[in-house]
Amino acid sequence: MHIGTSVGDLPAYLDGSKRAETLLILAHGAGSGSTSEFMERFATGLAGPSLRVCRFDFGYMAAGRKSPDRQAVLEETFREVADGVRAGHRKILLGGKSMGGRIASNVVAAGYPADGLVFLGYPLHPPGRPDRIRDSHLYEISVPMLFVEGTRDPFCPLDTLERVRSKLHAPSDLFVVEDGDHSFKVRKSSSRDTPAAWQEAIEGIRQWLKKRRFASGD
Repeated sequence: MHIGTSVGDLPAYLDGSKRAETLLILAHGAGSGSTSEFMERFATGLAGPSLRVCRFDFGYMAAGRKSPDRQAVLEETFREVADGVRAGHRKILLGGKSMGGRIASNVVAAGYPADGLVFLGYPLHPPGRPDRIRDSHLYEISVPMLFVEGTRDPFCPLDTLERVRSKLHAPSDLFVVEDGDHSFKVRKSSSRDTPAAWQEAIEGIRQWLKKRRFASGD
């Protein structure tokens, strides 16, 4: 399907039951779109009778450009997409991979109505630049958040994340992908392959959804 926005009609994909109580809207990262192996695997792996998952392309990705739009444009696009697909669902969750999750958090911090946030590799700061941490808006959020993070992610060192989480006003949970990088890819020495690591993360998200009563975990 396509969703009409101020930057044009954008491709979107919906997985799971139309009658699901909860809708999770996932945005892609800066470098790969909604049909990447990562996005497709997480969307289809999470979707089911009680959870519908929507993934979409930002305007720059749909137009074939490499550089993301300005943050204000990305945020407005996310709001417009969410407005276009949220009807019929009682609970709405926003989230995404890396940049997509960061934009989702800014949208909710600015007041967009949502029941929770799911971050797939949250980019707290550029690699090696803790002085450029992006956390101030997170303290404005009041809904539950789930951080899914790899232990080798240079964008989100776990000790830094724990300091941030200790200051959050909203409930937050963390699921750790052992040996995972920014995209939860693992090395051979981890004793499992990347698809297995991704499945671990999917199961962790499903358990969180069940714990927070967003979905049944089916």
